Amino acid sequence: MNTAMVREHAKGFENICGDLRCREPMSRHTSWRVGGPAEYFFVPADRADLIRFLACLPNEVPLLWLGLGSNLLVRDGGFPGAVVCLHRGLSRLSREHGNTVHAEAGVTCAQVARFSVTEGFAGAEFLAGIPGTVGGALAMNAGAFGGETWAITSAVEVIDRRGRISRQPADAFEVGYRSVSVASETWFISADFTLHPDGKTPGRTKIHSLLAERAGKQPVQSANAGSVFRNPPGDYAGRLVEAAGLKGLRHGGAVVSAQHANFIINEGGATAGDIEALISEVQLQVADQLGVALEPEVRIAGVTS
Repeated sequence: MNTAMVREHAKGFENICGDLRCREPMSRHTSWRVGGPAEYFFVPADRADLIRFLACLPNEVPLLWLGLGSNLLVRDGGFPGAVVCLHRGLSRLSREHGNTVHAEAGVTCAQVARFSVTEGFAGAEFLAGIPGTVGGALAMNAGAFGGETWAITSAVEVIDRRGRISRQPADAFEVGYRSVSVASETWFISADFTLHPDGKTPGRTKIHSLLAERAGKQPVQSANAGSVFRNPPGDYAGRLVEAAGLKGLRHGGAVVSAQHANFIINEGGATAGDIEALISEVQLQVADQLGVALEPEVRIAGVTS
């Protein structure tokens, strides 16, 4: 359904400037290329447009926030609410005072890494290995190659359900491994990253080295959502899945990667149900064989068909 038709059926959205759609297939917007339709799918033109949308969205409508659609599995029945995609609308990236880089939630992590080294800063190179946006990286304290998002975060902006924005210091949040405490119905819309002057090894060289390492170890050319499971304390999820003999395990069109066992690939024709069933089977077999309960790192949203 096009935007004009949506606006005919969505009272209160007349002043929205961004792209608003109804019954939008989420398979078009997730890196696994699966997922049923979202009742509403909204790409704001800018933060003012986002505020207008939230202000007129009924309280009972569930919200799901989206960047590049990595680290996310939307079930085949779709999402019975509003999906807000920030990738194009909240895209400001700038150098601020001192060694600070400011990035809105829709900026990709790779953009932050490249911009930072261009500005002569070091400390954000690891972000080049995170296939998502700043908003998602903040929400889960995403990490790669030994670096974590909140280790370089000095301040954030958050927005609540009614579109009210507040700025908060990083130490106002309790941060852990792939977890961040944030108030219910509150979401990150920007961050300040405090970095340091580039060192002896040029940042671009570091980024190229990290990306080459990632390409050699991970199925970056296949439809996947990044790491499926969190690493348990003192171990690695990929090692455990491989030790259980589960590389190549399949459910429909979904298969555990032969290159890296903590990745599940959509080889073509997989459904969200296939992927979720495979996640459950891996958890069951690792628990039975090795006595370890793997926790998913990917978010699972929506309803079954």
